Amino acid sequence: MTATSTSSQSDRVLRQTVLGSRRTSNYFWAIVTSVGGAGFFLAALSSYLKTNFLPFADPTELIFIPQGIAMGFYGTIALGIALYLWLAVSLDIGGGYNEFDLDSGKARIFRWGFFGKNRRIEIVFDTDKVQSVRVECQEGLNPKRALYLRVKGMRDIPLTRVGQPLALSELENQGARLARFLKVPLEGV
Repeated sequence: MTATSTSSQSDRVLRQTVLGSRRTSNYFWAIVTSVGGAGFFLAALSSYLKTNFLPFADPTELIFIPQGIAMGFYGTIALGIALYLWLAVSLDIGGGYNEFDLDSGKARIFRWGFFGKNRRIEIVFDTDKVQSVRVECQEGLNPKRALYLRVKGMRDIPLTRVGQPLALSELENQGARLARFLKVPLEGV
């Protein structure tokens, strides 16, 4: 499954593990941004100190103002973005699980967040308060395909990960499976 990395179901418990920031694309962009930012920053430093810090180029020939300072600015920004990406990957932002336990009558939606009081995001509610499972499909330039849980007295709770949209057939299968498990209607198909 793309929305969930693993899913396990017994007759009375359904648990879906949701993939967070630890996606291949985030690792790829963190590496690319780190290497590019370090390259730009070292080029700026080489330009300023007139000492070559790069084995594949000679940026000592660059004039520090304006070329070296611009490269230093771009390198600093790229390293800041890389730091953010590495932090998000290491904290697994958005990762967690959806668990529906018919024996205890409880549903638990858990996600990891950033540092602070909202590091652990957990929503627990009774399964008999679930009104329906809603499928949302929005096509166009920025497509959105997601599953939501409609719970009495609460806002709709997103169940799928943020990022790449799921295939429509997979989204429908996941929604139908969850609706069948909870014995509630499936909306929006």
